[in-house]
Formats: sequence, C-alpha cells, structure tokens
Amino acid sequence: MMTLYGYFRSSTSYRTRIAMNLKQLDYDYIAVNLAKDEQLEAVFQSINPQGLVPVVQINDLWLYQSPAILEWLEEVYPEHPLLPKDAAGRMQVRALSAMIGCDIHPLNNRRILQYLRNELSVDEDQVMAWCHRWMSEGFDALEKRLAQDKTRGKFCYGDSPTFADCYLIPQVSSAERFKVDLSAYPNIVAIDAHCRTLKAFADADPMVQPDAPNA
Repeated sequence: MMTLYGYFRSSTSYRTRIAMNLKQLDYDYIAVNLAKDEQLEAVFQSINPQGLVPVVQINDLWLYQSPAILEWLEEVYPEHPLLPKDAAGRMQVRALSAMIGCDIHPLNNRRILQYLRNELSVDEDQVMAWCHRWMSEGFDALEKRLAQDKTRGKFCYGDSPTFADCYLIPQVSSAERFKVDLSAYPNIVAIDAHCRTLKAFADADPMVQPDAPNA
C-alpha cells in the first residue's frame, strides 16, 4: 500500500493524485497542513527535510518531488501509460509539463507568496499582480503551443491523458483561485473542462480531499 503525504490545495499534491488515480492505484492519504506550517515541524522534517509535499511512501521507499514521483510511477506501473510510446512524443509531453511545472507554478508557489508578503512587505494587490503576470505569461506561451499541435485530441497531447494534463489542471485551478482571466486561452479552458469530466481528475480535485474545508 502506498501512502501519499499531501495538502488538498497543493498543486504538486494535486498533480500526483491525478497521476495515481489515472494509473488506478490505491493509496492512503496523510494530510500535511501547509496553512499551519506542519511541513516545518520535526515530524515532517524527519520525512522530508526540504519541508515540501508531496511525499509518497511505499514500505521503506520514500519518493520526493512530483516530477520524479510521476516518472517513477510511469516506470513501475506501465499500465495506463502517461507518456507516449515514441521518443518525440515523450519529449513533447515532458516539455509541456516543464512549461507549467518549471516556469509557471514555482512563481506562484505558497513559499514565494509568503516571502513577498512577510519578508518584503508586498501588499496583497501587488501579490495578485505578481501571480497574474507570471501565470498569464506562461499561459500565453502554452496556449500557442497547444494551438500549433493540429493532431492532438481533447488533451494536451494525443488522445489520452498524459503528464501534461496532470500538470495543467492544477495550474488552471490555481489561476481560477487567483482570478486570472482565462478567456484568452480557449485550448487550455477546453482541455481543463474535458479532464474534469473524468473520474480520475474529479476524485483528485482539492475540494473533495479529506483535509479540504467542509469535506
């Protein structure tokens, strides 16, 4: 049995939940309340000194960093693949994932926003402007890349969900939470709408997690 340490609103936990659901894996869930800084307490620091979620435990094996976790899942559980069979396709999916996971998400991560608020005394309007700037810039490029691919179906790549969709849907959720105008991104919005109709994505939604408010 796997155990996933995560937080309902964490985008990295969200993408990991999606991948595990798509691969139809059973797992226990242990919530780490980032809003109460439980990730900084000694108990969790002994699990992951970096103080980040998600962490996945399988017996005495501990997995860290969602990109590495998704790659591990793909290698160990090849059924319901989340990467294309061909090298060019795998490159495309990894590139789309990196556009989100490396160039959009980190800049609106809670740690960054808390630093802006608490250490640099940036007011909330400026924090929101920061989020809008980097999310919009990233979505601009991603939308163009998706529009260029005339062969894809209802997902980021091809006709089935991949890593890229695992990354995209949590980022759209964050954008909605920060009230980013998504009207300029019809491909992104369509992919998000379609994915949310699938059980694996719906079951991973932050608001249906055990640690979500009113869950």
